[in-house]
Formats: sequence, structure tokens, C-alpha cells
Amino acid sequence: MIRKTLSASLLAALFLATPAFAEEATIGRPIEGGSLHEGHLDMVVYYVPVDGDLLEVTATFAPKTGGDPLRVVMALADDDSVAFSMPGHQGSLYAFSRSGEQVTVSTETEMDLRADATMR
Repeated sequence: MIRKTLSASLLAALFLATPAFAEEATIGRPIEGGSLHEGHLDMVVYYVPVDGDLLEVTATFAPKTGGDPLRVVMALADDDSVAFSMPGHQGSLYAFSRSGEQVTVSTETEMDLRADATMR
């Protein structure tokens, strides 16, 4: 019985620490838009070329429960990547990466199995 409980606890701990990619969008041309809708925020993103070989990426995040949108503007050079969470929404990680003329945006959310484990 103890071994079975210990195994279940270890398995649950592994899942708690494991992030899951929920959604991804790739944009291949200037002004072409992409969107992500997983988690508590909806996001739309596009880019325009600026200053030589930089791409200016604009992402707008809108809370699904209402409230003011949040906007992030960043310049990405070829092979740049960045990841961050939005204030008040630390459970979701947004990643932006550039390869040539393509910008890929993804959202990663941590699996919350604690609620599921307490329900059992």
C-alpha cells in the first residue's frame, strides 16, 4: 500500500513540474497576423520590418474576463528568441522566436494536477 501511494505521489510530482505546450502560431510575412487563445489571455501578434534586418513584433493580450488589453512591442534579429509571463498571469509562458522571415509564437502552461489530486 505504501509503495503504491509513493509511486502515485512521485508520478503526480513529475506531472506538476512538466509544462505543456498549448498552442503555437507561425507568421511568415509582414502584417500577417497570428493568434493564440489558450489560458486566461487571448493574444494577437504581427510584425513589420524595421532598421535593416530587425523585425518589430507587436503582441496584444486581452484578458478573457474583461479589462484593459496589454501590449508588448519587441525587435527581433534573426535567430533571436524570448519568453516571458504577463503580469497577473504567471501560469502561462509566452515564447517568441525568429528564424529568417518567420516569427513563431507559442504559449506554454503548467499542468495543474493539484486540483485533480485533491478531488480523488
